[in-house]
Amino acid sequence: MRHNKLFQEKIRESLVSVLPITAIVLVISITIAPLTPGTMVMFLFGALLLIFGMGLFTLGVDMSMIPMGDGIGVQISKTKRLFPSLLVCFILGAVVTIAEPDLQVLAEQLPSIPNMTLILAVAIGVGFFLVIAQLRMILNIPLSYTLLFFYAIVFILSFFVPDSFIPAAFDSGGVTTGPITVPFIMALGIGLAAMRSDKNSSNDSFGLVALCSIGPILSVMILGIILPDLDAAYTSVVVPEVTTTKEAASFFVHEIPAYIGEVSIALLPIIAIFALFQLIFRRFKRHQLGRIIVGLIYTYIGLVLFLVGVNVGFVPAGATIGGSIATSGNAWMLVPIGILVGYFIVRAEPAVQVLARQVEEITNGSITRNAINRALSIGIALSVGLAMLRILTGISIMWVLIPGYAIALTMTFFVPQIFTGVAFDSGGVASGPMTTTFLLPLAMGACEALGGNVLTDAFGIVALVAMTPLCTIQLLGLYGNLKMRRTVKERRQAIQRELEHIGAGIVYWEA
Repeated sequence: MRHNKLFQEKIRESLVSVLPITAIVLVISITIAPLTPGTMVMFLFGALLLIFGMGLFTLGVDMSMIPMGDGIGVQISKTKRLFPSLLVCFILGAVVTIAEPDLQVLAEQLPSIPNMTLILAVAIGVGFFLVIAQLRMILNIPLSYTLLFFYAIVFILSFFVPDSFIPAAFDSGGVTTGPITVPFIMALGIGLAAMRSDKNSSNDSFGLVALCSIGPILSVMILGIILPDLDAAYTSVVVPEVTTTKEAASFFVHEIPAYIGEVSIALLPIIAIFALFQLIFRRFKRHQLGRIIVGLIYTYIGLVLFLVGVNVGFVPAGATIGGSIATSGNAWMLVPIGILVGYFIVRAEPAVQVLARQVEEITNGSITRNAINRALSIGIALSVGLAMLRILTGISIMWVLIPGYAIALTMTFFVPQIFTGVAFDSGGVASGPMTTTFLLPLAMGACEALGGNVLTDAFGIVALVAMTPLCTIQLLGLYGNLKMRRTVKERRQAIQRELEHIGAGIVYWEA
């Protein structure tokens, strides 16, 4: 009964998240970028699956992934020996990354790099940086210093990497932190920080996703340097020809088994690690295990429905809309439409809702879900607008990334540390499956129609989506900090005036 009530609540949340982007696509399709009836039907079927899938997934994550990650994190932090706990972190980071569906999508879109080569390189990068994140927490090194150091290495290394690899490298940093990775790693961070009693422990529970996003960028850049003979190529989006609703439905049904297998591969390693952990430490009681198992089932079904919806229904619509706008004679419309789509599409990212809820809980409501969602929406709107501008002008992504990261990293020294962690975690969270399956095809469709270089101009949109929240969330923190200081100052002034008034009264009474 309680599960039904929670599920209804999650469905309402996902409905509110998905409806705006669905409405925008409908309006665009009957005005400046007509879609064929078959593509539109597939998009609507996809939206329906998205709503139910995201509802089940977020419910399942609350019941399973978060308690699992939190429990493992607490247990690791109790370990007296450093090397075994670091080794466990490395294995967890690598396994969870290999399981990430978004990484599979990116690997398929870069066929010139063998899938397993790319996936293993990225997994090693995430595992290595999860170890660095744990060491940072143990040594109590400020997150801002760590981020500044490693992003400096990233941008120095970028001068030695082939141009065609740079957008894909930055995109890989965004796609690895998706719906599987984020809930687990964030909960792991909360568990690792929970055993510390100092004032910065809650702040340090954020930042793991931020550091884990750097590892894949460096891994793919190194891959481009050591394997210079690899030509980065891409797979064009194929828009299926569907003429009836029955054909559309059968297309979805035909694709479901592939995603059932994909999500099984994604979740089984995590379940195996958790089962081993439970056998060794016996941390969870029987009723807790029952809840986790039910949550894993919900997570599994929800993720299958979600991925089928976005991959089968949203990819063709995104590519078609991008190409139609680019060839409509008003290609400049890509920028305002990109801004509008970007503002609403981030609400449909399942991991964003997980992050926003965890931030609100850990900060006891001082950073609200609505504030996080609004700041993310503004950031993603800006990033998609910049991505469309790049497609129209062909400017290098580095002209955007270098100033953007310079501003974001500079701000880390002026905002509360918790906002730095939340901001850089948000960057990884925002660039999830909705970005890779709708925004990236939108950019690729527009770029191909305009005759641009897809690898250098369209790829990179995920990287931009991961960058702008770093600034907008920290601006939110800066505004909150200034507001708090102003409030404290006003209170002090009011107290001072009251004391002066009391003093004047005493003088008058004595006189």
